[in-house]
Amino acid sequence: MTVIDFQNAAFSYGQELLLENVCVTVPRGDFAAVVGPNGGGKTTLLKLALGLLKPDKGTVHLLGESPEKSRIRAGYTPQYLQVDMKFPLSVMDVVLMGRLSKRTSWWYSKADREAAGEVLHTMQLYEKRNQPFGALSGGQRQRVLIARALCNEPEILCLDEPTNNIDPSSESILYGILERLNEKLTILIVSHDVGVVSSIVKTVICVNRSVVMHPTSALSGVLLREIYGSDLLFVRHDHHCSAECRGNHESYP
Repeated sequence: MTVIDFQNAAFSYGQELLLENVCVTVPRGDFAAVVGPNGGGKTTLLKLALGLLKPDKGTVHLLGESPEKSRIRAGYTPQYLQVDMKFPLSVMDVVLMGRLSKRTSWWYSKADREAAGEVLHTMQLYEKRNQPFGALSGGQRQRVLIARALCNEPEILCLDEPTNNIDPSSESILYGILERLNEKLTILIVSHDVGVVSSIVKTVICVNRSVVMHPTSALSGVLLREIYGSDLLFVRHDHHCSAECRGNHESYP
């Protein structure tokens, strides 16, 4: 099953064309990274997939339906979180917010709390469940927010720059958890770190106004000039790419 499907989609901010002729499909079970330069359209692509923005033309489907209908079946962690760290919310309180769409009463049920506890175990934070959210480290807070997204039992997990402003140790823990989650969950992650994500994901979606999808056969020392305009790790095209993909960029052996 195709989880995300863009067909000839385009999007502009005012008079500025940001994305054009986007034709991308993400299959169920994929672990895909959206990469590209700042301002190239990475976050916009993710928001279009979730129905938070609407394309100017073309179509976008999420889990076989319009994103507006199906995004409740997706877990999402945005790039920026506006929150007062002094507000008295525990870690468990934050994670339980992910169950709001499943509540049948004013109160969280035993099943809600069990689901929250389970995802906190998955994110290696169960022992922090009663601590204030604002007292955690940046990396721990990010994992709590992902636990909140997982608490709704989504079919796809969408993360926008989840490793921003966290230390390398926290980043390593997070990527390890995501690899294990991918065994039963489709994951789409926006990242600026091409070198790291290309070593753990299955697919790389390069975004810089146009969008091209690659398998992650990485070649160190090869240039990604067409995407970034500078010397960076390149991701090789091989036989898994569609003919359309191969036609857009030069192939390397």
